[in-house]
Amino acid sequence: MSLWLVLFLVALVPIAGGCLVSRAGYETAPYKVVRADGKFELRDYPAITVVETPMKSPDQGADNAFGRLFQFISGGNAASQKIAMTTPVLMAGSGTNGTMAFVLPAKLVLGEVPKPTDASLTIRELPAGWFAVMRYSGGRNHRQETNQLARLESWMTAQSLPVLSSPIYAYFDPPWTPAFLRRNEVMLRTTNRLDLQSK
Repeated sequence: MSLWLVLFLVALVPIAGGCLVSRAGYETAPYKVVRADGKFELRDYPAITVVETPMKSPDQGADNAFGRLFQFISGGNAASQKIAMTTPVLMAGSGTNGTMAFVLPAKLVLGEVPKPTDASLTIRELPAGWFAVMRYSGGRNHRQETNQLARLESWMTAQSLPVLSSPIYAYFDPPWTPAFLRRNEVMLRTTNRLDLQSK
C-alpha cells in the first residue's frame, strides 16, 4: 500500500466519523424494511407529519425554501416554539412546481404542530404506505436524480412493483458533508399487497 493511500485513509477516518455522528444526532423518519436488495429497499412508512413550502428553483435553497423551513423550526411560528431538526429533507416536483419539506418529530402529532406565521408554509400529513427506495451518494443535481430514478424504476419493473407516485428525493446530510459520504435516497410509492413479501 502506497504512502499516499495510507495518509488518505488516515485523513478519511475522522471525516467519515464526523459525518456519521452528525447524521446520527438527528431523529429520522421511521420505517420498516419489508425487503432489501443491495441498494434497493421496499419500506413500510407510517403517516409522517411535515412542514412544506414551494421550491420554485431546481437548486436546493436557491429561492430560500430551506431558510423558510429552518426559520419555522427555529421559533418562527405562532407559538414561538423551537422544534428539533430531523432527517431527511424531502424534495418533490420540478421547475416551478417543486416543494421542500422538513419531517417533524414523531412526538408532534398533526393537531399539536404550531401554526406557521409564513403563509408559504403548510403543515400536512404524508399518508402511510409502502415505498420502493434506492440509496446513493454524491451531490444533488438534475442529472444525478434522473439517473438514480431510472435505476429505481428499472428495479421496480424487475420486482413487478407498480409506481404509484411521482418521485420524492430525500437528503440526510448537511451541505459540508463530502459528496461521496452523503446519504441520498429516491423514493416511489408502490403497492402494499402483503403477498409481495413472499417474492
